[in-house]
Amino acid sequence: MERETLQKLLAEVAEGKMNPSEAAEKLITLPYSDIGFAKLDTHRELRTGRGEVIFGIGKTPGQVAIIMKKLCADSSPVIATKVGPEYYEAAKALIGDGLTYHREAKLLSYSKTGTDDMQRALGRTAIVCAGTADIPIAEEAAITSELYGAPADRYYDVGVAGIHRLLENVPDIRKAKAIVVVAGMEGALTSVVGGFADVPVIAVPTSIGYGASLSGFAALLSMLNSCSLGVSVVNIDNGFGAGYIASMIAKGVK
Repeated sequence: MERETLQKLLAEVAEGKMNPSEAAEKLITLPYSDIGFAKLDTHRELRTGRGEVIFGIGKTPGQVAIIMKKLCADSSPVIATKVGPEYYEAAKALIGDGLTYHREAKLLSYSKTGTDDMQRALGRTAIVCAGTADIPIAEEAAITSELYGAPADRYYDVGVAGIHRLLENVPDIRKAKAIVVVAGMEGALTSVVGGFADVPVIAVPTSIGYGASLSGFAALLSMLNSCSLGVSVVNIDNGFGAGYIASMIAKGVK
């Protein structure tokens, strides 16, 4: 339920169009919607300012489409992560306009309106990516940040193996209100960026790397052990989580 929906409900009570007991019944029955294979948290936007997000892995295209259609009635944007193009086709058949599939990020979104007005009021985020193979996770972070109203500046393929590529971008990166660093292999980029930053740095280990990288576990441990202060770490390949946090930070710094 969006705040606007709640305000409309309260206005109807104030205007005598609905009695308090009817309104209370609606509020009691609205906290979640049971659709059989999922129970949708319809009050999450009221509690946290943002609606429920769909984790696509393990769900069929049809299930994601049904969930998105239900959530679209009360929330915007609605996001499904880790999904392929077939999920877009299934959702489009049910929802129609307002859907966008972000192919590189494997992210599906629905928005009632654009975010241009919101963007002008918020700080920017910087998405810093070590290598080209890390770009899909970096794009997941960048697009998530933008969908939640914080424009993202991208600095890709600036890993420590050619550190001059990073250094020439440091003055611009430092202008951001939150920085997301995406890296696989040994994850060293996080500590380097953290050493230049005076804003929060959110590190995202990726599953990119050779055998001993253990599908991102080596980068995760390296980031958790960063000697740079102001660094926090999300889970392996969790670009969405990093972009979500970065946009919250940017929203609080105007």
